[in-house]
Amino acid sequence: MRKICIFTGTRADYGILKPLLREIRQDPGLTLQILVSGMHLAPEFGLTYREIEEDGFEIDAKVEMLLSSDSPTGICKSTGLGLIGFSEALERLQPDLVVILGDRFEAFAMATATMIGKRPIAHLHGGELTFGAIDEAFRHAITKMSHLHFTSTEEYRQRVIQLGENPAQVFNVGALGVEAIRTLPLLKKDVLEQNLEFSLAEQFALVTFHPATLEQQTGEKQFADLLLALEAFPKLRLIFTKANADNGGRAINTMIDQYVAQNHQRAITFTSMGQTRYFSAMRYAAMVLGNSSSGILEAPTFGVPTINIGDRQKGRLRATSVIDSPPDSKSIQEAISKALSPQFSEAAKQTTNPYEQTRTARQITAALKEFDLAQIVKKEFYDFPKL
Repeated sequence: MRKICIFTGTRADYGILKPLLREIRQDPGLTLQILVSGMHLAPEFGLTYREIEEDGFEIDAKVEMLLSSDSPTGICKSTGLGLIGFSEALERLQPDLVVILGDRFEAFAMATATMIGKRPIAHLHGGELTFGAIDEAFRHAITKMSHLHFTSTEEYRQRVIQLGENPAQVFNVGALGVEAIRTLPLLKKDVLEQNLEFSLAEQFALVTFHPATLEQQTGEKQFADLLLALEAFPKLRLIFTKANADNGGRAINTMIDQYVAQNHQRAITFTSMGQTRYFSAMRYAAMVLGNSSSGILEAPTFGVPTINIGDRQKGRLRATSVIDSPPDSKSIQEAISKALSPQFSEAAKQTTNPYEQTRTARQITAALKEFDLAQIVKKEFYDFPKL
């Protein structure tokens, strides 16, 4: 039986990977291994490895790597700790293939350890562009270390091939996160309201804002402008999900706590909502607000408007339901007004999500199971035919 090791370092990538975990687990020809690290094991980020266990999955390895510092030096040290721990875990688990999603520093460390250990890597969500974050470089670096590639659109498949990858090993399968929405039993509004202990009778925004690691303005400045813009909409209720462990994330989380404490009648915050509550809230939200990839990849499936602030997601394909806004309070305020307008809200319901395909998890599982690993070694840089 082929052993497939799935790496997860954050609440976000676990939520996306869940349909794939289920497909692999139920396939009689595959053995599922789960390696957990990063924010999953940090108390300040909610110890979200517990969500994995509560969903009935067995964790095969836990690798502590995340320091309490999110400075550039602290992140470099965390990456180094991950490299050490991942190499030891891989030696123990002896997987036949390792699956890595995305573009974060935790994933980069895992890919490096796997490549040095001469084990094949299957990479999800390669070929995408996010000019406003250091994740851009990590993503393309992981692509070059990987052997099988599962992209979310045909444009991204072509970009992976442009990076020199063999077209026979690059598959356009759509976004797993969209499939999760289609298959997840979501909560009814009254049940969600009771679960959150927060009234959803009026319009509310689902707000997630991560550090803008490559932009000129700091994440704190941009988030302060977002909070200032929200003051123009006192009746709009707010559900905040906290920032990740990137440089500046802890400062943003402190600002969220302070804002919610001062505005507890209209705002609530969560370190981690869990996939069911998060997507259930997205379903009923008036908008998704911030700079999270979920506003680009998943919100269009619900027909919910997205306000994407700044350059963190710059370069990704957009549905017509996405409004891009510069990271200043006046522009954000104008974007919120547009998203709340009946005309735009109705138009968003008709949008088509460019990341959606059918049976994404099953397509990936079939390739992981059937691809001849003896033929997977990289032997050359694939060049496009010369004109």
